[in-house]
Amino acid sequence: MSAWVFGVLAAVTVVVVGALGLVLWMVLQNARQQTRLRARVAPTMTATGDADDGAASGGGLVERVAKSGKVIEGWVDPENESAKLLLQAGYRSPQARIGWYAFQGAVPLVAGALVVAYWLLGADHPQKYLYLLMAGFVAFALSLLIPRWVLRSLSEGRRARIRGEVPLFVHLLILLFEAGLSTRQAIASLVREGGGVLPELGREFEIVLRSIDAGADTDATLKGLSDLLEVEELSSVLSVLRQVDRFGGEVREPLLETLAVLEERRSLTLREKVNHLSGRMTVVMVLFFFPALLIFVAGPAFMSIIKALGDVAG
Repeated sequence: MSAWVFGVLAAVTVVVVGALGLVLWMVLQNARQQTRLRARVAPTMTATGDADDGAASGGGLVERVAKSGKVIEGWVDPENESAKLLLQAGYRSPQARIGWYAFQGAVPLVAGALVVAYWLLGADHPQKYLYLLMAGFVAFALSLLIPRWVLRSLSEGRRARIRGEVPLFVHLLILLFEAGLSTRQAIASLVREGGGVLPELGREFEIVLRSIDAGADTDATLKGLSDLLEVEELSSVLSVLRQVDRFGGEVREPLLETLAVLEERRSLTLREKVNHLSGRMTVVMVLFFFPALLIFVAGPAFMSIIKALGDVAG
């Protein structure tokens, strides 16, 4: 690339960055004016107190990006699966939903900026426009897929943590029921005293407890939690609690049977992981350990044969 072309590209880059900075400054100023006007017309207090005053400067820009992200979400997710994934990941507040939509809208902007940077600063060659077209397609695809991958990863991680808390949850339930507590009292005790040992389930059952205290049916509330989280181990325990709450009867034996099934299932899962790990270790040994062992064992004999053949040839 010649110096003249490089200078032109640098000047264009400076102009583009300056224009983007000017537009960003104008957007921030507009957001501040709208926030001040909204505060004068309808002043409100949020649950976080003075948190809105600190976020007022960037709220307008975030809201605009979130709106574009919501439009993109409507294209790629017509069945509104992201709402369920957000709940499974533990993000229930409006701020979390706005943050998700803002992330959904910011990823295409970043991908587009990278494509533009490649177009302006990339080296000139005959297939540059073909590569630019391919880069644009890849950026478009990834900008739609990356947010969903991130959200599903967060959801799966939290569901895995909930799955790990289920055995301890069953043991605590057995102790609480043996102490003579009802289902509602047992849930309240877990929420009040079990937050340290059951952090994820404690958050979920805190919402369940609020629903029950508000007059919701215990059976329907537990069923809604089971359908929302889609954790098979927790669904088995909740089905036992629903049956006990609806029909009554002994709860200790069904919980112990469920716990035995869960422990057996975990044992089978661990055995499967060990089998997969042994297969992977076999591949590692064949690729790394076996060649070194072969060199160590057969190396001296091979060198002796080479030396003997050299002496005979000499």
